[in-house]
Amino acid sequence: MDHYLDIHLRPDPELPGTHLMATLFAKLHSVLVALATQNIGVSFPQIDKSPIGLGEHLRLHGTAAALDALMARPWLNGLHDYLSLGEKHPVPTKIQFRAVRRVQTKSSSDRLRRRQIRRHGLSEEEARERIPDSAAKTLALPYLQLRSQSTGQHFRLFIQHGELQTSPVDGVFNSYGLSQQATIPWF
Repeated sequence: MDHYLDIHLRPDPELPGTHLMATLFAKLHSVLVALATQNIGVSFPQIDKSPIGLGEHLRLHGTAAALDALMARPWLNGLHDYLSLGEKHPVPTKIQFRAVRRVQTKSSSDRLRRRQIRRHGLSEEEARERIPDSAAKTLALPYLQLRSQSTGQHFRLFIQHGELQTSPVDGVFNSYGLSQQATIPWF
């Protein structure tokens, strides 16, 4: 991870920044799947300054070759009016590192009900009585509202920026540019 590239969302009175970021991130996910790459990470530099969300700044991290291969694809088509694309730059020296990971909650009341029905042979009504909607746990993390390309269902992709570290941790990144262990440069 010796290079980075910044993408800033331009303010738009008709579209909220959260919607634009979700659209940008969905397109990034699609191209990362198509490239089958595990060496491009993402971060949201405004995370510490944005009290409610991920902000309007997406940073892509990787080697110069990986970022060139990504940007050679036409994945930003249709979004150029809504964003400002920076140049690829080398990562500064004397920086810190952090993992940017997906966090999932395993407490969707619908999922828990389906499990009760499957495992215990309950009816849907019995499962609803045992597990009310209020049993669902929510995370106090920023998220992107995305749509699964495989199932078509909408879901929240909760994102957590880990603690700052003084040295990098190598690893692979998933098709969202996130990793449970690998770190990205933080500056």
